[in-house]
Amino acid sequence: TDRFAERTGSAAAAAHTFPAAEPETCADGSNPAASLIPSAAAGPAVRRIQERGRLVVGVDQNSYLWGYRDPATGKLAGFDIDLVRAIAQDLLGPDPQIVFQTIPTARRVPAIRQGEVDMVVRTMTIDCDRREKVAFSTAYFLSGQQAVVPEGSDITGLDESLRGRRVCNARGSTAEKLLSGEEFAALEVKQVKVANQLDCLVRLQLGEADAVLTDNALGAGQVAQDPSVRLVGEPATVEPYGVAMNLDDEDLVRRVNRVLEKYRSGGEGSPWRASYDRWLADMMDPGTEAVPPEPEYRD
Repeated sequence: TDRFAERTGSAAAAAHTFPAAEPETCADGSNPAASLIPSAAAGPAVRRIQERGRLVVGVDQNSYLWGYRDPATGKLAGFDIDLVRAIAQDLLGPDPQIVFQTIPTARRVPAIRQGEVDMVVRTMTIDCDRREKVAFSTAYFLSGQQAVVPEGSDITGLDESLRGRRVCNARGSTAEKLLSGEEFAALEVKQVKVANQLDCLVRLQLGEADAVLTDNALGAGQVAQDPSVRLVGEPATVEPYGVAMNLDDEDLVRRVNRVLEKYRSGGEGSPWRASYDRWLADMMDPGTEAVPPEPEYRD
């Protein structure tokens, strides 16, 4: 029996809701989050960065607690930014030089493919389509698509309550991909497309959107910024975040995976857990398990 129908007793609701969220499997049966075995070797890509003396990274400056500009210091901070610093220290040593390039959601893949950045660390979901265009590290966080709505909204999640509603999403995001699917077409959902997730929160505040569809980890950040909005329903997807790099930079992928191995290790004393506790613990659902995803490798 459909979960939404169980909750509401509505047969009509059962016609338009989503199955339980499961990790994506690619057409060839592979797991898109399976990456390359870690290595400390310095190949062409690692040497390029070391000879240049600085790491160029695409990040966000508008995702609260992930990658945002701290108003107290004017500097970029957040869970993603902590990971960037760990990678840079491994590649370049103490006090590394990092060039942060803030890029909109839709520019993440082009920025990598055109050589504008060495990598993107920007709440970027690893999926089958993107894996054809860029290389990914192992997953460093798990999220899922969920709706953010104003307090008092009658929208209950990704279900019949979205029929005919205006739903905001960022161009180039997995939310945009999900909203373009058959389920939402059947619900006649009207997409409101913006450059960045923060723009969606503004649209919601201005009454120009009825809901935001975004990763629940980002949605939790929006709720932390604005207590007049809330997350509703259950996640519709399982989305692993990874560090994205150029397909040709295999040595860099392996090196980043080595960094992530060390970053995750140590349980409650790990750098990953310290960053999680600093930035995310207070805003995540109380039932969220504060552990990094297990790495998976394909070679």
